[in-house]
Amino acid sequence: MTYRETLDFLYQQLPMFQRVGEAGYKPGLGNTEALAELTGHPERTFRSVHVAGTNGKGSSSNLIAAVLQAAGYKVGLYTSPHLREFTERIKVNGQDLEPQYLVEWVARWWPQFEQVQPSFFEMCVALCFCYFAEQQVDVAVIEVGLGGRLDSTNIIRPLVSLITNISFDHQNLLGNTLPQIASEKAGIIKPGVPVIISQTQPEVKAVFKDKAAAEQAPIRFADQHYHMEPVRPAAPDEEVQLLRVTHDGAHYLDNLELALAGDYQRLNLAGVLATLEELRQLGFVIPEEAVRTGLREVRQLTGFRGRWTILGRRPLVVCDTGHNEAGIRFLTGQLARLPYRRLHFVLGVVNDKDVSKMLGLLPREATYYFCQATIPRALPGEELAARAAAVGLQGEVYGPVATAVAAARAAAAPDDVVFIGGSTFVVAELEEL
Repeated sequence: MTYRETLDFLYQQLPMFQRVGEAGYKPGLGNTEALAELTGHPERTFRSVHVAGTNGKGSSSNLIAAVLQAAGYKVGLYTSPHLREFTERIKVNGQDLEPQYLVEWVARWWPQFEQVQPSFFEMCVALCFCYFAEQQVDVAVIEVGLGGRLDSTNIIRPLVSLITNISFDHQNLLGNTLPQIASEKAGIIKPGVPVIISQTQPEVKAVFKDKAAAEQAPIRFADQHYHMEPVRPAAPDEEVQLLRVTHDGAHYLDNLELALAGDYQRLNLAGVLATLEELRQLGFVIPEEAVRTGLREVRQLTGFRGRWTILGRRPLVVCDTGHNEAGIRFLTGQLARLPYRRLHFVLGVVNDKDVSKMLGLLPREATYYFCQATIPRALPGEELAARAAAVGLQGEVYGPVATAVAAARAAAAPDDVVFIGGSTFVVAELEEL
């Protein structure tokens, strides 16, 4: 088969959570362990960092990988979902998985895998483990797909675990309270393995402390040690934050350039810096210049995109993949600080989110362009518009993402702002990325 035929075959054979939702989610590690056994346990041949959390785990994973690359290490990076192409999920030093590797790997292993009946995500995890082992990476940064305790990635024994934050998302699978969700995320805490918590949240702090104590795992709450403040206010169209960082109250890093502009990235940065320090304690050589280079050049080093990404100026056009209550809160706060005459908001969501809470946070003065990504999980634009109208948000339905974006851009004056978001899958359809 060709690469495209191989992908189509996998999409047809395996339920994919990102496309179909709950029907594509197989909780538990049995299948992943079976696939690891069949392939000779490649996950045991390389060192790793494990990253979980509701928001920020993708950004944090890319930042850690970028710094380690800048320090001279050969770094594997596994994230999901992909934005444009499947091969984005698996990278080595910023280079996507070779399409031919997927073709040959599936041809080799599928006859044995078929008896396991894995999910799409379980197959992806087995693929990434094999690829990183064959590439002989020095270290791999592995992002959890969903939850933690029962996530397919959770068969690794990492050098350090990082949990970014806890918010409401996937309640139908992870629980309806923050402590319940935190308990699922805390499932990545392993016996004796240090764990970093990026953000201290009173509602869930005890969950992490209790789990770490039970596993005899050293635990640090990063934001209690690292503090960031802007050196100067960023211009609306800047994509780099200039920060002053202190560590335990003492000077640490001045004029640090962070090439991810969202305010929420400062919460992620505390966890990233604490994780890098933990790796230093374990023998990794990570000089200050590597930290500066990795944080400043993360987009070039890992190919990361889709987080507060500026697509145009006059009018200012911004996209972001934030898609749950906490993510939307950060985004609306950031939008409120932008100067504009009118705000044009291209919005699409998936049908298994708590849309009512999200809509209630959005600015009522904006003009909305409701759209629908081309995946089965997408909420129809007409239904989204009706729910939005119920909370006072006004706009028109445009169907495909590209049509909505074109309409918003055509209507926007040079001193307006166009924002595109609500779902990773809306951002994934933007040609400019």
